[in-house]
Amino acid sequence: MVKPSRSQTPSLADLRREIDRIDEAMHGLLMERGEIIDRLIAAKQTQETGSAFRPAREAEMMRRLVDRHKGILPLDTAEGIWRVIISTFTYVQAPFSVHADLSAGDAAMRDSARFHFGFTVPFMPHMGAASVVAAVSDSKGDLGLVPAFSVAGAGAWWSALEFDTAPKVIARLPFVERADHPAGVPVFVVSRAAADAMVKEVKMWSVRVAGWSKSATQAIGPLAEVIAVPDRAFDGAALLISVPQGGSIDRVTDTLVKAGASVRATALVGSHATRYRVSAEGARPLPTGR
Repeated sequence: MVKPSRSQTPSLADLRREIDRIDEAMHGLLMERGEIIDRLIAAKQTQETGSAFRPAREAEMMRRLVDRHKGILPLDTAEGIWRVIISTFTYVQAPFSVHADLSAGDAAMRDSARFHFGFTVPFMPHMGAASVVAAVSDSKGDLGLVPAFSVAGAGAWWSALEFDTAPKVIARLPFVERADHPAGVPVFVVSRAAADAMVKEVKMWSVRVAGWSKSATQAIGPLAEVIAVPDRAFDGAALLISVPQGGSIDRVTDTLVKAGASVRATALVGSHATRYRVSAEGARPLPTGR
């Protein structure tokens, strides 16, 4: 095909032929990707080992997407297309369902699930984070979506993640945050993933305390983010605390003690990648590393 020179104005027919060529090439690449996944299944025997979800690899691929993105196509669109491609091919490797807690808002959670995992992956609604965690615990490789913030009456659902054999928090979505994100509700992804597949930049801790107070919250503010506090935290329940990359749970607990709280136990309940936030200057990691 002879392309028009820069001095010539291309016709609409020329531009449409270019679009058709690109569409055909993209479809061909997707089919080629499917062939490679088919060989990957045979090589790894993925269908016998459970979930094929690999948070660390996904985070690295997402960072590359953000760093190279430019032009008029919104980043959200590129992210959404990429998410559907990755999730669908992951599902082909090892079928899984997405269990979602709708107690914080039905529409918002469904939008998050469909944006990040597409329509091929089965969607399983639940009312309460504890129900989601229980369903994931009973599954072979399913994912659970729970709100990444306190929900009244939810209880300390993360306590069920404290045991070695329990699923863990493996991701926080959306990875790229912006005020008008089409699936902007912050959620944790709970599942079982191989140790070498985890991304361990931000660590999630269940911290059992007594004597919880406003001053304790303020004291650890520079060190960690308190994600959720059960109604009876003052009497000795578990807190869900996010410690950013470079931070230390020991430093957090020492600070809590100095603020008058009594730390009874800590347990690692998961980890996730440092998120990106889109601003006028572009997408950058959150300054706190959270």
